[in-house]
Amino acid sequence: MTVETKYLTLDKLVLENRQELPSVTVAYETYGTLNAQKDNVILITHAFTGDAHCAGYHEGDEKPGWWDNMVGSDKAFDTNRYFIICSNILGGCQGTTGPSSINPKTGKEYGLDFPAISISDMVKVQKKLIDFLGIEKLFSIAGGSMGGMQVLQWVNDYPEKVISAIPIATTMRHTPQQIAFNEVGRQSVMADIAWNGGHYYQTGNPDRGLAVARMLGHITYMSDISMKEKFPIEKEKEKNTKFNFNADFEVEEYLRHRGSTFVKRFDANSYLYISKAMDHFDVNNSAFLNDKNISIKFLVLSFKSDWLYPSEQSEDIVKSLKLRGQKVTYCNIDSTYGHDAFLLEKENEEKIIKSFLNNLYDEVISGK
Repeated sequence: MTVETKYLTLDKLVLENRQELPSVTVAYETYGTLNAQKDNVILITHAFTGDAHCAGYHEGDEKPGWWDNMVGSDKAFDTNRYFIICSNILGGCQGTTGPSSINPKTGKEYGLDFPAISISDMVKVQKKLIDFLGIEKLFSIAGGSMGGMQVLQWVNDYPEKVISAIPIATTMRHTPQQIAFNEVGRQSVMADIAWNGGHYYQTGNPDRGLAVARMLGHITYMSDISMKEKFPIEKEKEKNTKFNFNADFEVEEYLRHRGSTFVKRFDANSYLYISKAMDHFDVNNSAFLNDKNISIKFLVLSFKSDWLYPSEQSEDIVKSLKLRGQKVTYCNIDSTYGHDAFLLEKENEEKIIKSFLNNLYDEVISGK
């Protein structure tokens, strides 16, 4: 499946903090066919460092989109049946307006002149995209990690626009530990002398600091078991007898590679802004889905080896939703992949999501 990224430019956007962006360009991709009733739409929301390219291949690409194992013909999000939309978030650096975009007032990159953003602001931009496409209601919205935060923010801000929701490996708000991980990453970026107070676009990127931030983040995405399986160290200890600070172990080389490739595709200021938005995210409030006339069907997924967003946080989501009278299905999937399981655990995740969506499709669309 070959796909192209599309772009929509929106007029002035008023943010949650009342600051304004004079215009916003949003990058998005679509997969499948929109039916005549426009009621077969699923919105996919991406995680922290993701983008709009969740499936298929861009022309000339060797690798597909980041969730290609789940989005496509006969997959969990079946493009034979559903019209799938995925957009790059506000504050990103893959086609949607963010700190690396040109500030029309100065003719230069925003840098730290870019206003603070929230998960709610990201969702507001997605809502404007949905409105532009003439879609009245989403059949479903799904996403993992920060994508799951966006799912919860959607049902918080626009519950009347959502029939079903699939938050995966996520939380209603960050814990101090989760904020701490993000803060170490931010400090790593800002400690790089090349960061230059956020104004590095003409002088050179803070690649070292951003690479270390990515290395730290990637450790939290895996589990101890998955690391032991991927990087057995017994034989490496036997051959590495000379003490030095090279990448003696495969896991060191792997993390360095992850860091060096990440800096080629991601903006350091976007890293700072998006991680802060995640840390301030909080839908654990009394107003969350308190309207008794709102009924949304939820599928909440977590993974037993995920220690970044542990299962207890998904269980808190389930409890909160049930207390508010919502219909919730919850599955805690047995996987050794850690937090990355939502991207890698295809077999079980696909079966559960496909069953949930197909049953709902028969009830809501086929039953019309």
